[in-house]
Amino acid sequence: MAGIRLTPEEPEMPVGTPPRPQLPPSVAGAGGGSGGLEMASDDERSIAADSWSVRSEYGSTLDDDQRYADAAEVLAASAASANFPSAASDYCSDKDDEDPGDVEGSMLGLQSYWDASYLEDLANFQEHGHTGEIWFGADVMDTVAVWTKSLCSIIEGRIPSGQDSIESEVDENLFSNYPVLDVGTGNGLLLQALAKQGFTDLTGTDYSKGAVELARNLAARDGFSSINFLVDDILETKLDRKFKIITDKGTLDAIGLHPDGRAKRIIYWESVSNLVEPGGIVVITSCNHTKDELLQEVEDFTKRKFGKENVDEGAGDVSEIFRYIDHVRTYPTIMFGGIEGSQVCTVAFQRV
Repeated sequence: MAGIRLTPEEPEMPVGTPPRPQLPPSVAGAGGGSGGLEMASDDERSIAADSWSVRSEYGSTLDDDQRYADAAEVLAASAASANFPSAASDYCSDKDDEDPGDVEGSMLGLQSYWDASYLEDLANFQEHGHTGEIWFGADVMDTVAVWTKSLCSIIEGRIPSGQDSIESEVDENLFSNYPVLDVGTGNGLLLQALAKQGFTDLTGTDYSKGAVELARNLAARDGFSSINFLVDDILETKLDRKFKIITDKGTLDAIGLHPDGRAKRIIYWESVSNLVEPGGIVVITSCNHTKDELLQEVEDFTKRKFGKENVDEGAGDVSEIFRYIDHVRTYPTIMFGGIEGSQVCTVAFQRV
């Protein structure tokens, strides 16, 4: 069952996950100014990280509420003086249209937040051996790993698209050498879970150096030193190879929470489409988007890539970039407003 976004409740997060802060409206929705300015960079906002520098002797950050308030105030002042342009202004012609898939901006969309967060996690690992948080929880992570393995039969053309193949058995000889990329890998634990399923050619990238260092340390400790971890930004990737499988567990969510989230999501799909092999799969796990919203986002990307007229006329495979395969149907569901759904969704697409 596809997920539904719940408001005002937040997704259930593991113990220790910081509360999701919200930017003031002047930051999250800024962009009505001259439009001639370039998109504000994360470096211009990095002053917000100053309020995250006070740590306890155990590496914990003190007074979370105050640091979020201080950082948001700095960002609001920066927005007022710089007049952030619309997220879509430089990337699409319908910049005045509101995207129903947009979510309100958050500190979790800024690299400075993740740099500070992973430095804290790294300090806790070095002092106490703590792994850090598992985004969406261990159960979701393990489900994604097992389900991704089952999708390898689709890559081999053995199971028609649209079937729920979560229980399918797959010959390890078919997929063990498939190159796998985990974008925004964080602490790299999803790749460890994939290694336990039999994958051997594993690469994890993250734009945060602290995340990559933490992932390398955890992999070495847990006996997975063969996993390759690199500092790389999916939006400005320097990778020069293609992958049979690309996984994303929360990275597209974080990108969408940036003040320029709509434009950055377009860049994300462009980059991912170039990194995955034809016939390969992309597995996205999200708590900010439902299955249907992700399908719509892929369709919108295709229209931008080839032109709306060609797509609407059904010009054949030339006008298709990603094809929907399946989604995880085993996550717990709840009822909200008479609609049944889950707080997390995992959706797979195949590169045409």
